[in-house]
Amino acid sequence: MSVIASVKRPTMECENEHFLMTQRQIDEIAFEMGLDPELHERLRYPKRALIVTVPVRMDSGVVTSFTGYRVHHDVTLGPAKGGIRFHPEVSLGEVSALAMLMTWKCALMNLPYGGAKGGIRCHPWDLSLGEKERLTRRYTSEIINLIGPDKDIPAPDMYTNEQTMAWIMDTYSINVGHSVPSVVTGKPVSIGGSLGRNEATGRGVAYCAQRAVEFSELKTASPTVVIQGFGNVGSVAAKILHEKGFTIVAVSDVYGGIYNPKGLDIPRLLAYISEMGKVENFAGANNVTNAELLSLPCDILIPAALGNQIHSENMDKINCKILVEGANGPTSPEADQYLHDKGILIVPDILANAGGVTVSYFEWVQGLMHLFWSEDEVNKRLEQIMGRACDQVFDLTKKTKLRPRMSALRIGIGRLAEAKRLRGLYP
Repeated sequence: MSVIASVKRPTMECENEHFLMTQRQIDEIAFEMGLDPELHERLRYPKRALIVTVPVRMDSGVVTSFTGYRVHHDVTLGPAKGGIRFHPEVSLGEVSALAMLMTWKCALMNLPYGGAKGGIRCHPWDLSLGEKERLTRRYTSEIINLIGPDKDIPAPDMYTNEQTMAWIMDTYSINVGHSVPSVVTGKPVSIGGSLGRNEATGRGVAYCAQRAVEFSELKTASPTVVIQGFGNVGSVAAKILHEKGFTIVAVSDVYGGIYNPKGLDIPRLLAYISEMGKVENFAGANNVTNAELLSLPCDILIPAALGNQIHSENMDKINCKILVEGANGPTSPEADQYLHDKGILIVPDILANAGGVTVSYFEWVQGLMHLFWSEDEVNKRLEQIMGRACDQVFDLTKKTKLRPRMSALRIGIGRLAEAKRLRGLYP
């Protein structure tokens, strides 16, 4: 049985609510699986964290300083891997929590990576393209000692994209004196990116939804789906599920949502969004709020927006049979247990949204080999790896009666713990 040593320690800077909520997950599964106390202690905190000041000359000519972060949770299985986000709520605690989740995610998918995360606290929507470029390049120069194709490979995250990755790759390459495409993933195909990367996370969510329907033996020919968050992940998942015969009855974005119990015409909706910029007022659907959307009756609910959307105050209103977590941490621990007890199958975030890091791994490998795959080959490899991980999690859930989240953690942490045990503690 894993028991945390009773030594009194000062509170660490990363220990905010987000981090402690994530830490509770490893504490729970460590107790259940009888994890060695020394290994448990080592996995509860990030390996290293860097906080940097990022001075940027704004378009007005004024220099403004931003705060940037890069955290490595663990690098036992390989170089660190994780996204970079631009958002006003970025903090050391949030980044540390997300780095920890990336560790479990990579181990669960059996990828040779450890977990990392980074970000800059800013209002990206208020920045011009030039200001974003200067912010990105200066941030890269401040964390350059941490990153590299054999040390830490950043990727896009909230309010960053392939252009951001291109700037990071260029800044790093200029500093080392030669082109290094594999320093980042999620970059444009023309400079070493992988086909299929942009759709990978949403495609993985769709694969998991299909596997969950099979596992739960849902008795319907066209399962109904509600999607909170119709950005890159949610829209891709909707498109693929719609093509597979699922009925998408409601979707939402930051402005609000729409609902039609008979189903939405997804190709028409995507065309409407490209013109109007939001889903509201789509013809043939009723407008709903994001809060109302979560309580709509459906077979599958996919929260693909921000974290902590399903919690103690609204968990009793959730009205689905399967919940597939497209976002990171959308369900609180209390809600996770409550919904499980209610009989709802939850496909946890470290499984459901692992398509992005899996195809990032493909991109990294292709870059190192200088040999690139077709999009069809990328998608087939992704489906194979996602399918294998789903089967392992669902089989363990059926065998042990654990919540799927705990099954996923047990598999991932078990692999990492074995690697740490074999490598030992130096010195």
